[in-house]
Order: sequence, then C-alpha cells, then structure tokens
Amino acid sequence: MIAEAIRDINKSLPTGVRLVAVSKFHPEEVLMEAYEAGQRVFGESHVQELQRKHEALPKDIEWHFIGHLQTNKVKYIAPYVSMIHAVDTPKLLQEISRQGEKCGRRIPCLLQLHVAEEETKFGFTPEEAEQFLASGLWKDMKGAELRGIMCMATNTDDEQQIAREFETARQFFIHARETFFADQPSFCECSWGMSDDYPIALKHGATLVRIGSKIFGQRQY
Repeated sequence: MIAEAIRDINKSLPTGVRLVAVSKFHPEEVLMEAYEAGQRVFGESHVQELQRKHEALPKDIEWHFIGHLQTNKVKYIAPYVSMIHAVDTPKLLQEISRQGEKCGRRIPCLLQLHVAEEETKFGFTPEEAEQFLASGLWKDMKGAELRGIMCMATNTDDEQQIAREFETARQFFIHARETFFADQPSFCECSWGMSDDYPIALKHGATLVRIGSKIFGQRQY
C-alpha cells in the first residue's frame, strides 16, 4: 500500500520535484516500509520524535524538519538535519547558524512565507521577508544557508484561493532569487503543496512537496 502510494506520487511529479514523505506521528516500522520502497526524504516536525527516528533508522535518510522549530531545540538536530523548512523569524535563523557553525556545517534552510488567511500560520509576510533579505543580516550567518521559500496555503476547499497563495509565494521566490541570490544557484527550492493540494502546488513552481496522509494514511496519535 505504502510502496504503491509512493510510486504513484512519484510518477505524478515533474522532473526536478522531490517528494518529502511526512512521517510525523508514524512509527519506525511504517517509515521502513517507505524506505524499502525507495523513499529517502522524510519530514518530521517534533524534535524528540525526530531524534528517536534518526537514531533508529538507516543513516542515508535525509531528514527535513518541517514544523515550527523553537530556538532552544535547534542544537539537537543541527548535527544531521538535511533541511529546515520553516524558518519564521530572524532569531531562529541566527540560532540555526550558531549551531551550524558549532557542528562545522552550513545548514540548508527555507524562509517560511505567511500567505494563508489563518492567523495561526507562522512565517514572514512578503513585506517582512523583503525587509529581512534587504537588510543583508543573513549574509553574516555562516552556519545557515538560505535555499529557498516555504509556505502553507489556507486550509480551504477553494482551489482558486490556494492557487493564488501558491502563486504569491512563487512570485516572491522569483523576486528574491533575482534580487538577492542572483549569484547563488543553490537558492532554488520552493516547498509548498501537501496531500490535498500538491497538484495545484506543482502548477505554481513547487520543487518540494510535503505529503503524509496520501502515503501513510491518517496519522496515529
């Protein structure tokens, strides 16, 4: 079942788009099923759970942290995390950089853009992200490397609204790449789209899609 879901999703992804299998709240044996089906990129959003799985599972897994990350938890995942998707404040990026330097790493990060209507969503507004990038402060953060933009669309059935929000993120990504990262080809990632809306995300420039329930079924709390 899991292997089939992964195969079907991968078939639907254009060249250059990667699947992040959102495995939070699912046990290690379920992740191993996905691993055995060839999946190597997994998304987690709780530091303690990620720690446990990182220790228990094969070492060639690429762990992406996709949830809201508290600054005091960064140190636990800094040695091995492959990408942190949801950098939602300058302070968090600064701490990621500090811990990255301690580990002798430049940790790949994505700026989280707040494009949804829900107040509960984290992230920079496009205006705040513009100000932060224009400030140039991130250039001094040697232990973190900005690789692109992440966002979440509003939780709605209105596909046109979802498309508008993803397009807002895509346009911001293009602007940021041209304005602030023209000499950095590594600034290339657009992380948006989940189980319900990833086909829309693909039409609006997604390079990473974060899919959980479509692979693993409903989460096990």
